[in-house]
Amino acid sequence: METVSKQAIKGGEFLIKTTPAEQVFIPEEWSEEQKMIAQTCHDFLVAEVYPNLDRIDAQEEGLMQKILDKAGELGLLGISIPEEYGGFGKDFTTGMIATEFLGAGHSFSVAYAAHTGIGTLPILFYGNDAQKKHYLPKLTSGEWKAAYCLTEPGSGSDANSGKTKATLSPDGKHWIINGQKMWITNGGFADVYIVFAKIDNDENLSAFIVEKGTPGLSLNPEEHKMGIKGSSTRQVFFSDCQVPVQNQLGERGIGFKIAVNILNLGRIKLAGAAIGGCKLTSTKSIQYANERTQFGRPIAKYGAIRHKLAEQAIRIFACESAIYRCSQNIEDAIEALIAGGMDPAKAKLKAVEQFAVEAAILKVHGSEVLDYVVDEGVQVYGGMGYSADAPMERAYRDSRINRIFEGTNEINRMLTVDMMLKRAMKGELDLMGPATAVANELMSIPDFSGGEEQLFDAEKKLLANFKKAVLMVAGSAVQKLMMELAKEQEVLMNIADMMIDVYIGESLQLRVEKMVSLRGEAACAEAIDILRVWLYDASDRINKAGKDAIGSFSEGDEQRLLLMGLKRFTKTSPLNVKEARRRIAAKLLSENKYCF
Repeated sequence: METVSKQAIKGGEFLIKTTPAEQVFIPEEWSEEQKMIAQTCHDFLVAEVYPNLDRIDAQEEGLMQKILDKAGELGLLGISIPEEYGGFGKDFTTGMIATEFLGAGHSFSVAYAAHTGIGTLPILFYGNDAQKKHYLPKLTSGEWKAAYCLTEPGSGSDANSGKTKATLSPDGKHWIINGQKMWITNGGFADVYIVFAKIDNDENLSAFIVEKGTPGLSLNPEEHKMGIKGSSTRQVFFSDCQVPVQNQLGERGIGFKIAVNILNLGRIKLAGAAIGGCKLTSTKSIQYANERTQFGRPIAKYGAIRHKLAEQAIRIFACESAIYRCSQNIEDAIEALIAGGMDPAKAKLKAVEQFAVEAAILKVHGSEVLDYVVDEGVQVYGGMGYSADAPMERAYRDSRINRIFEGTNEINRMLTVDMMLKRAMKGELDLMGPATAVANELMSIPDFSGGEEQLFDAEKKLLANFKKAVLMVAGSAVQKLMMELAKEQEVLMNIADMMIDVYIGESLQLRVEKMVSLRGEAACAEAIDILRVWLYDASDRINKAGKDAIGSFSEGDEQRLLLMGLKRFTKTSPLNVKEARRRIAAKLLSENKYCF
């Protein structure tokens, strides 16, 4: 019997290959150690962050640094840092678990993510031995705090257009940096800044490690922001700032590559943190619905409220399924690359780069699920939701930045399609073969035959058809628009939305199938309801995005054929979503928390 290797699916292949459920990793499989780390992170927020949220938002002098110090003492700043530099050296999935559970910490989560992610990882992945030995132990312990200086007033999404310059001093001992950076998280208290600048008239950025107190480095006052008010955000100025030549990070001109690779990591981690925030918000919504009485009964008794609570849970559970599927895919790729002789730091970067499409999908989806969940959280609380004395007001404001962080969701949508098509053009992904097969299928008579269906057969068929819908629309768009497709951002975003629903939906289906294999169907009743409602709604979303795209680039007989195919590929059976959502909500309300 042929066995399927664990590395059957590479980045982007979800669109053209089938993954067996036994090959995905699901949160229900966390080890005891992983559960302990999750509990430690939760307990840390309860002890150090939640009692101090107002003080954090007021940016009380030194408070955020003290909380980061305590996180360092517990080892929370070094979960994925190798043991030789003072970390725990845990795998990618374990690092994601810590990210998720600390993601419920409002402004602290932002400071934590900036320090442990974009602030520390460039040194871990691109630093030489001397730089790693000098900086990493202090960053891991929390003795030093880190910031990342990429964005400038004139370069946000177009990061490589930055104007900050570096020139070599006459004696060859220093890089002289001049320029301005903005929106720098942890900027007000960082000891170490990862700074991107162009050497002389280079086309691409280079990267440098700049220490606090370096002459020529100065800061603007704290920015006033809509949310994450407790996160230090400043402009950083460099005026003839003298940085020792040994503090250049990596080779000349690879700064943009560093930035892109670190952002790939940041995107999937942002999704994990967003889900942490979602679960806390869901729990608070459930508890308030059970406590708040109107017209003589708890508002939890009303269908309108139950719909909201169930829909929060459906979206959270689906997104979480994809996050841990992808996290384990990345970990498996890391292990395979190391086994093949690659340096561990390079293997981590290469593995994350391989799943850059999925990272972009998860960043978009995670941030938008969080926005939905907090918005409905405000609504469940009603008037109290708008009060700064209740928890939803802060959650609502703090959420909004996530659709902008780590590349806007618009940029990430277009990247999702762009990266997929570039891999196809390089021969790394065979999109042409499956797309041609779908085009041929459009001309054939649909197959109405079918035997006795097993559990999940209908869901798998639906997902296979969703993939065909994406391949049909994307293939037709490429064929019709060719090089002009890159300028048709609306069409790209339509295709991206279809791809997002396919990846999230398949991840959800695989999780629920694996859960049933581990626990039995009866124990997974609500998870099956979640899956069926999610796919039922996704069919309409995919149909709408597909119609919008088809109407943008086709007409006449071609358009009629494509629309007919789209209708075939997004057809679903009727489902009583009201009762399914009521069953999901009943479980949440009986547990009085997000319990999936």
